[in-house]
Amino acid sequence: MAFRYLLMPFDLIQRKNPGRDRAKRGGPADGGRPAYGRLGAMADGSWYDADIDHVIISEAQIREKTAELAKQVAADHAHVEDGLLLVCVLKGAVMFMADFARALGRHGPPAELEFMAVSSYGQGTTSSGVVRILKDLDRDIAGRHVIVVEDIVDSGLTLSWLLRYLESRSAASVEVVALFRKPDAVKVPVPVKYVGFDIPTEFVVGYGLDFDERYRELPYVGVLKPEVYARS
Repeated sequence: MAFRYLLMPFDLIQRKNPGRDRAKRGGPADGGRPAYGRLGAMADGSWYDADIDHVIISEAQIREKTAELAKQVAADHAHVEDGLLLVCVLKGAVMFMADFARALGRHGPPAELEFMAVSSYGQGTTSSGVVRILKDLDRDIAGRHVIVVEDIVDSGLTLSWLLRYLESRSAASVEVVALFRKPDAVKVPVPVKYVGFDIPTEFVVGYGLDFDERYRELPYVGVLKPEVYARS
């Protein structure tokens, strides 16, 4: 009886507040104006649809390519006894890092995760070439086999600097897996052994790629409409 008594008041509260439930789901709390503005007005995460010109890489393509890259890396490093050290370049690569690490775990070898944040971007849409370390590694990587996990390679300026930095810390080997690459934007040749997709030199967002910290959560990669960043 005590258990039933505890549940009944909560149930009554839920029935008396249907507007609150609608607000949590992103719908109108009062049947009219959306509770969360533009985000609440649109269903299923589609708030960003109006800002995307077209999709160039679908969610399914990303999933398939990630599994393919993981198999390649696992096969090439089957001999590594102490496992791989995956270094994620924040923030953009965090989505890819999570999916890639899980896929790699299905094939081996074992892997440990590290995170770095370096930047050569300002608020605009092009690389500045000036590299800053925003977050360094938390451990010694001497003697470790390192795989740099990148979201995108465009100018190559940041990645070129990062590879030299990691090699200077006496890693046994340093290789790169990048989900996206813009061949026409490359200014500095960088040895990227594992590449998922070559994409055009357009401003793309989604799956970790952002504009002004937005759109990272998109499950696909799409081209941002010029008028969106022209307003910034």
